[in-house]
Amino acid sequence: MLLPALSGAYGDDAEAIRVGDQRASREVLLSAATALADRIAGAAAVAVWATASMETVVAVVAGLLAGVPVVPVAPDSGPAERDHVLRDSAAALLLVPAASAGTAALAGVRTPVVVVDPAARAGTGRPEPAPESTALILYTSGTTGAPKGAPVSRRAIAADLDALADAWSWTPQDVLVHGLPLFHVHGLVLGVLGALRVGSRLVHTGRPRPEAYAAAGGSLYFGVPTVWSRVCADPSSARALASARLLVSGSAPLPLPVFGRLTELTGREPVERYGMTETLITVSARADGERRPGFVGTPVTGVETRLVGEDGAEVGRDGESPGELQVRGPMVFGGYLHRPAADAESFTPDGWFRTGDIATVDADGWHRIMGRASIDMIKSGGYRIGAGEVENALLAHPGVREAAVIGAPHPDLGQQVVAYVVADAATEAQLIEFVAGRISSHKRPRRVHLVEELPRNAMGKVQKKLLAGG
Repeated sequence: MLLPALSGAYGDDAEAIRVGDQRASREVLLSAATALADRIAGAAAVAVWATASMETVVAVVAGLLAGVPVVPVAPDSGPAERDHVLRDSAAALLLVPAASAGTAALAGVRTPVVVVDPAARAGTGRPEPAPESTALILYTSGTTGAPKGAPVSRRAIAADLDALADAWSWTPQDVLVHGLPLFHVHGLVLGVLGALRVGSRLVHTGRPRPEAYAAAGGSLYFGVPTVWSRVCADPSSARALASARLLVSGSAPLPLPVFGRLTELTGREPVERYGMTETLITVSARADGERRPGFVGTPVTGVETRLVGEDGAEVGRDGESPGELQVRGPMVFGGYLHRPAADAESFTPDGWFRTGDIATVDADGWHRIMGRASIDMIKSGGYRIGAGEVENALLAHPGVREAAVIGAPHPDLGQQVVAYVVADAATEAQLIEFVAGRISSHKRPRRVHLVEELPRNAMGKVQKKLLAGG
């Protein structure tokens, strides 16, 4: 069973699932989802207008019960992206909360809309769909064109959640707290389906505000670096997390200063992990193991990784030599929806998935992600420079709050290191000198742009392609 917590074996806790001000027992959730599953059964796929609401949880569970692929749609997606996802996935219905029906965000939608009723009830006992059937069709961010659909099977989700339960010592006694969007792997698969598979309670705070995290009283917290940075900026809220068992960070690298400050305020070293839409979570630090700032851990159960250089040869695990990270395991998807050319580019002939991320791996198997091969590996004057190393050097400056580094075209060097920095009190010259004093001089930024903010997506990842003008 994909969601054992709905089997009735975990009791009838009236607040087992909380989303904002909405509360439901597992029994109530199962009954409402079954009623909706009866309505959508037989559809090729259904889309879900994935707001932070109980209706989204009901709709996703309904699709899983009915064996109908669920397509989460970001409620802040523009009309072009929204319509592309609905059309590309062939979603027969769009499931929406009552609060969203008839709003401007849904204007022009041609897909039939069904309002989700979390108060609906129906008898349970639907047969379990086949493990290899598609559970979710998750769309990538589309940084290199229109978003691509990644079908993820029930078997892949189960394998990944079980591996994470092992890595994080996640049990039914935990209370999971997060406020992440419910249209991505982090917030939906880990943050909702994870709780329903493990049997832990779930508190979704609506938004990931520091004060909401502090008030939730959880034992296990999920956040992205932006969330943890804001928690650190609110010391009283951060200190309230000292009673938590585990703080997990993912979706983007956790800056070293944030790692240190979070540890100082909470007494808990955060656990970092690594994954993608296409692979779910493949690498993580463990609850019962060490934590290394700047590293995302070791492969979870069932996962194999390797590094491959530009020449196609495998790169040694010396902790220094970078290569493209390739993975394989039971949680890796089988290929994109309607994209055979993308599949050919993304998988090696011997079945490894090319992540497109540059990493190093040491002799103990610890992985350090250096960034995207396409934008975070800068080739300047014959040197290969990882943008993340330069960003961490900048963030060590007491006046720097945020930093993003890219390679911009240069007639002599090929590329030059260019930084975009949000700083309270620092000049371009001071920051260049500061970095040159901490890491190799050839890695220093040649230019530093002081900006008010960095462009980010819904998960807090910096959109470097919007900075690429140099």
